[in-house]
Amino acid sequence: MLMNFQAQNAICYSGYRLGQNPQDSVFPSYDEVKQDLYILAQHWSLLRLYDCSHHAQLVLNVIRNEKLALKVMLGADLAAEVSNPDCPWGAHYSDGQLLANKRHNQQQIRQLIDYCKAFPELVYAVSIGNEASVDWTDHLVPVSSLITYAKQLKQAITHPITFCENYVPWVHKLQPLVDLVDFISIHTYPAWEYKNVQDAIAYTHDNYLTVRNAYPDKPIVVTEAGWTTRSNGRGIEVHHANEMNQVSYYQDLMAWSKEHNILTFTFEAFDEPWKGSGDDNEPEKHWGLFYVDRTPKPVMQSLFEPAQPLCVASA
Repeated sequence: MLMNFQAQNAICYSGYRLGQNPQDSVFPSYDEVKQDLYILAQHWSLLRLYDCSHHAQLVLNVIRNEKLALKVMLGADLAAEVSNPDCPWGAHYSDGQLLANKRHNQQQIRQLIDYCKAFPELVYAVSIGNEASVDWTDHLVPVSSLITYAKQLKQAITHPITFCENYVPWVHKLQPLVDLVDFISIHTYPAWEYKNVQDAIAYTHDNYLTVRNAYPDKPIVVTEAGWTTRSNGRGIEVHHANEMNQVSYYQDLMAWSKEHNILTFTFEAFDEPWKGSGDDNEPEKHWGLFYVDRTPKPVMQSLFEPAQPLCVASA
């Protein structure tokens, strides 16, 4: 199956609202996902999903049933297969938990295959995981396992295969995986690396070139790039995280993507209050281009009228 790697409107989507949480399997309803996708289909053509849970199935069903002009990059939600002493917030697991995690990962790969076969016309590409090899991750998976999962997928489906990861591991650690994936997917977050917004797009370009120079003949897609609008100062300086900086970086990112013809998935569609710590200013909660109540942040107010709420968040 051929894939168009040229720049087009693409966005990362997770539909969890207030009181919903994938870790507890509390999923949005069909109607809530439908509301979300009717919003996103007004401007975007590609969505990136992060797991093969009930949420992913709802998204695929809504797209098919409503005949929306959307295609999806599906992803496996990999759990840790080894403990990681380098994870700042702790990632030590018992042997029993690691064994259970490996079974979970195999199930995720099988579910990826099943969804590709059930919705072949809607799946744009598949990812064998997300940020599972970078040094700081709490769900570390050996490269040998990633290679095994890539081979399993290639034997079972014809959709393009990738792995979504921070740009750094691709240069050395993930080199054995490169020949097995159809394209490389990189994440670039200048704000997490203490860059101000004026220098951010140049830093994004440098991140891209770091991988491009290592693999000049391999297609590269940016599967995450964005700017949070709030921070508690942990990892991202408070004065860098605000809505005007999000506007600036998003505009620069879209112009850069178009200029260099790079497919770029913006992170992300909607704020996700379940993420991170209990601190309301936790930056993980505030990357959305829309608030959790589905009204647009300033970055989207030229496309979506702020005076007309798009829907009401679930309690």
